[in-house]
Amino acid sequence: MFQLRSVAVALLMSFGGLAAAQACTVGSSAGTLTFDTYATGVDNRVLGTDCKTLDDAFDDESAWGSQAAFLSHVSNVSFELLKNRKISSAERVRLLSAAKASGVGTTLKVKLIAFNDFHGYIKAGEGSSSNPGVARFSTRIKALKAANPLHAVISAGDMIGASPLTSALFKDEPTIEAMNRIGIDFNAVGNHEFDEGKDELLRMQHGGNHPTDIYSGLGLPVDKRVDGEFAGARFKFLAANVTDTASNQTVLPAYGVKDFLGNKVAFIGMTLEGTPTIVSPSGVAGLQFGDEANTVNALVPSLKAQGIASIVVLIHEGGAATGGINGCAGISGAIVDIVNRLDPAVDLVVSGHTHAAYNCLIPNSAGKNVRVTSGGQYARNLTDIDVVIDTRTKDVLSVTANNLVTGTGTATAEDPALTDLVAHYDSLAATPKSRVIGKITAAISRTANAAGESALGDVIADAQLDATNDVGMGEAVVTFMNPGGIRADLPFNAPNGDVTYGDAFTVQPFGNSLVTLTLSGAQIKTLLETQFANCLGQTTFDRILQVSKGFSYTWSAGAACGSKVSNMALNGVAIDPVASYRVTVNSFLADGGDAFAVLKDGTNRLGGAVDTDAFEAYLQANPSGVAPGAQNRITRLP
Repeated sequence: MFQLRSVAVALLMSFGGLAAAQACTVGSSAGTLTFDTYATGVDNRVLGTDCKTLDDAFDDESAWGSQAAFLSHVSNVSFELLKNRKISSAERVRLLSAAKASGVGTTLKVKLIAFNDFHGYIKAGEGSSSNPGVARFSTRIKALKAANPLHAVISAGDMIGASPLTSALFKDEPTIEAMNRIGIDFNAVGNHEFDEGKDELLRMQHGGNHPTDIYSGLGLPVDKRVDGEFAGARFKFLAANVTDTASNQTVLPAYGVKDFLGNKVAFIGMTLEGTPTIVSPSGVAGLQFGDEANTVNALVPSLKAQGIASIVVLIHEGGAATGGINGCAGISGAIVDIVNRLDPAVDLVVSGHTHAAYNCLIPNSAGKNVRVTSGGQYARNLTDIDVVIDTRTKDVLSVTANNLVTGTGTATAEDPALTDLVAHYDSLAATPKSRVIGKITAAISRTANAAGESALGDVIADAQLDATNDVGMGEAVVTFMNPGGIRADLPFNAPNGDVTYGDAFTVQPFGNSLVTLTLSGAQIKTLLETQFANCLGQTTFDRILQVSKGFSYTWSAGAACGSKVSNMALNGVAIDPVASYRVTVNSFLADGGDAFAVLKDGTNRLGGAVDTDAFEAYLQANPSGVAPGAQNRITRLP
């Protein structure tokens, strides 16, 4: 008998000891029952041999969409407990009173998981070793989803476009399929969503294979439609400020709504008003882009009429700040003016476009601070946002946010639910991606010096000049390259510096063709004067064009707009304002992209090779290897 009792005690100890066994005694007390932190005055006793207590029965820790829902729940549960003689009538009265006094159900916490400027970076390390890839990104999103079942995953634009080869070769269908698997809710359009025009954007939303591209519709069967074609996005693209000029209707929904236990949150999505200045004109043909703040403010009355008081803006426009990924010191840029003009009904702004990460409070039109976030670029970070909603007014009580690093290598595991998709497209792209097209002598960086000139910009401009300077090929004497078209550094692949097509494509992913045209010396001066912030239609940051060998000039940061550029020379000879010069740019710039409107006035146009083909030819013409540019063509004065 003693031996059997000892065995029983040992078993009880192995499951938490004698204290655990005593806690499972029916009717024993486990303290005082509380609803949230409010004491009910009723013992939290064990109800049955399964060790469940009164606290387990009432489940007050769960999310409740309203206080009425929680009161009804307490009423129903307590009635059943009374009927089964688990509690007394007096205890039921105390429980009902405590439920009302506790405030449980008067607020609801919702988690928003935000990112921006993903740009099709599905494969880890492609373009940069600091890019974690979509499988690690998914792991981090899953963890945040698990922390709160009431959540939404949201993007502030440029999910696609300017993508590395693993996504871009397949018309960015891999990125859409990856986001479908992750389960995002809304993506505001960015400027790059319009790179290939409205029809292609609508195909991204609704599906169907590209009409001519042989690399379309090559996804895994699980990701495709029943007819075997590309399925399109299972999430919603939002474009509140983009209207079709013919119909005067938005080309995509202005906003989306998600209901959290009866508490609706509206997500208004849009791109920057200046999209036409940074996208090829063919991409925005027939479209009108409205003022961002005005668009939001005009939607607020309609949302309020639907009983929606919680409003989030997803906007592909942003700013820059210092202080790390959660810093906000010195916040500047277009986003500041936009938020300053927003209706006070807006509770949160998730921004993008500048590829900068920040976590800010910026005053709205009523002077009240609004949380404004950006997660940076390429899935390197995501933003964890907690929104507390008043379930009585349906409005937001508080917003907290934290930018989190996704992590590379072993820091974050890859989600198996995404690895097969990435591996599939990586395998399909392996042959074109790995083709060696030339050599370089060292890694070539796109990072600009103080004058705005980069080593890679020099090399690309020289390659484009080499492709268009011969008789019959354009007879160009100078080339200008937009810095925004240079998307990555050109890495040195050991041991001998081989450059692959995949490397070159990652640097220049747009597939722009070269255009040679005639400008006067005065027009070249106008072109260069347009580079600077807030000058001649330019936006709030400098866009210093990269120039080919033989051309040089000086610019002064302190000079007035229109008078910043001096000492323009070609092979040491001053540029003559009335002389004509053959100039090569890419097709994006030739159509006035990046606000360089003077290029549209260029005459005697001649089309040329695709930019990546011109770069490949330049590498092959220098078989011993191309060296980094000297960065000595542009001089900056104070």
